[in-house]
Amino acid sequence: MRPRIYLFGDSITEFSFADGGWGGALANHFSRRADVVVRGYSGYNTRWALKVLERVFPASEEHSGAGDPLALTVFFGANDACLPDRYGAFQHVPLDEYKQNLISIVSFLKKQWPATRILLITPPPIDEEGRLQNPYLVNPLNEPERTNNAAGDYAKACIAVAAECGVSVIDIWTKMQQLPGWEKACLSDGLHLSRNGNTIVFEEVVQKLKEEGLSPEMLPADLPLLSEMDYNDPLKAFEELR
Repeated sequence: MRPRIYLFGDSITEFSFADGGWGGALANHFSRRADVVVRGYSGYNTRWALKVLERVFPASEEHSGAGDPLALTVFFGANDACLPDRYGAFQHVPLDEYKQNLISIVSFLKKQWPATRILLITPPPIDEEGRLQNPYLVNPLNEPERTNNAAGDYAKACIAVAAECGVSVIDIWTKMQQLPGWEKACLSDGLHLSRNGNTIVFEEVVQKLKEEGLSPEMLPADLPLLSEMDYNDPLKAFEELR
């Protein structure tokens, strides 16, 4: 079977196959080499992710014949970082619990698939003006439900968890803010990614996977390529598959 790369996260992962999305770009990048499988859940935080972890990645997949996934991204924190006194409080997860939840998620995945490369991605920065303009519920206080400072605290916690668990991490919170005008250049509504934001995530994931020894050039095509066929006897290329 063709090997897999899983993307596990919240809405930024769920919608990553939309036009210009980082997940779709990753699937194209690994075309014919690996299947990129989305497991994104809009609005979820790490507390909810832990509740469904065994359903999302059932133990039966260990014996599916596909082997351990090549890699798995874990992209949570944007919802955990909702402020506890604003309209998004129902999604808030305290910082210490967020760290422990991430550790539990990574531990589960490591036990499930010891050979899989696990890549944590920090929550993105927050454009508070954009959040005021794009509330997803009634906002009686007329205050943003997220702040960039809070997102930064969760980003730092994510980085600390990666170090503690011995897995790779991408600091998207810092990376995006290096771009002038990042608030509107990288984010479509103060939280979710614009086309530029998606490109940054895609490029960072590709680079980190390459550092981990994973790139299309290092993987075989699952079936004969047209360029490898003898045009005088194309069926010969399929004889070796028997």
